[in-house]
Amino acid sequence: MDSKQVVIVGGGVIALCSAYYSLKRGFAVTLIEREAPTGDSCSMGNAGMIVPSHFIPLAAPGMISKGLRWMLNPESPFFVRPRLDFDLMRWGWLFYRHSTKQHVANSSGLLRDLNLESRRLFAELAADQDFGLVQRGLLMLCKTAKGLDEEAAVAHAARAIGLQAEVLDAAATSATDSGVTMDVAGSVYFPQDCHLDPARFMAAMRGKIIQLGGKFENNIDIQTIETRKQQVTAVVGSGRRFVGDQFVIACGSWSTKLLRQVGMKLPLQAGKGYSLSLPNPPEMPQLCSIFAEAKVAITPMGNHLRFGGTMEVGGLDLSINRARVNGIVKSINTYFPKFSGEPFSKVQPWVGLRPVSPDGIPYLGKVAKLPNLTVATGHAMMGLSLAPVSGRLVADLLAGDQPFRPLDALAPGRF
Repeated sequence: MDSKQVVIVGGGVIALCSAYYSLKRGFAVTLIEREAPTGDSCSMGNAGMIVPSHFIPLAAPGMISKGLRWMLNPESPFFVRPRLDFDLMRWGWLFYRHSTKQHVANSSGLLRDLNLESRRLFAELAADQDFGLVQRGLLMLCKTAKGLDEEAAVAHAARAIGLQAEVLDAAATSATDSGVTMDVAGSVYFPQDCHLDPARFMAAMRGKIIQLGGKFENNIDIQTIETRKQQVTAVVGSGRRFVGDQFVIACGSWSTKLLRQVGMKLPLQAGKGYSLSLPNPPEMPQLCSIFAEAKVAITPMGNHLRFGGTMEVGGLDLSINRARVNGIVKSINTYFPKFSGEPFSKVQPWVGLRPVSPDGIPYLGKVAKLPNLTVATGHAMMGLSLAPVSGRLVADLLAGDQPFRPLDALAPGRF
């Protein structure tokens, strides 16, 4: 057996990038996916944004009180399904403990560095494959003066750590993206942000993996991790057994079930999100944007315009909550007045489960008791944005090389 055989469990963008960079480092790679080659993983329907602007972790001051207010509104962007579940209670307690100014201060430099390096890697990848990378920035669109004041404070914090950010009034916002009519008080423009079509990116990465000799095993639901003498020896599922020298668990919200078998109780919750891709919209913006108050992301993708949002914590449930979808649709006309809700009635909502850690920081590192097992999950809304840097860091860990920056804050055993 090749001493460099790597088995990666997962079919999303983190798994694909881990496979690509591992192949580039000379490893033989088998990638095991639960779905068909064209399966609709959590990565496929997201907003496709690359966001150095997202340097504030999800666990931040004010999120608890804001979340409690949103819980009372069935159409709000956030909801936690109440249930007697020890894992959810532990996750909630850890989220509460990390929603502090100190945690934000400790995390902002890390998230900045990861996102900027990932942006650099996206540009590098785009040099020899076309997946529609657009490097025009992002607008945080603010409906109210209060919202603009809050986002201006974020812009100030961004500039303090070396990121580019500009506060714009309504007229300057309109001039920055004249492709769409807006009814806003102003915006914050983050010129370093980018966007792409995630389906095109994933198709391009699959092609590169095959070109480099990587193998895909599809429609395999891995259920068991076999270990012997503090080493993983194989993963088993759907009547198949896959042996290797190193193993990577990168299967998003489903990672916890597997890791529990090897004694790791990873605090992770599935955060359900929705998107609607509107064909031939009445107007087509040239930049990606986010409705600041409504927490809805908007991304132009070819002749479609994608709207995505909500964070619904409720287990591994892919059912569609129409009230949450209605909340997204209702917000659109208030920011983009030329859009009505009627065309969206013909659009089938997409739904995906984001893997959310309680401190808003991904899990990326080796399992202490099983040194040939690497974990890469917990990226929440930044899965696509952080995919290339995560994949390259996985390859560094597999090769035993020094990462470009310390990864202690990402350690899967940190709780």
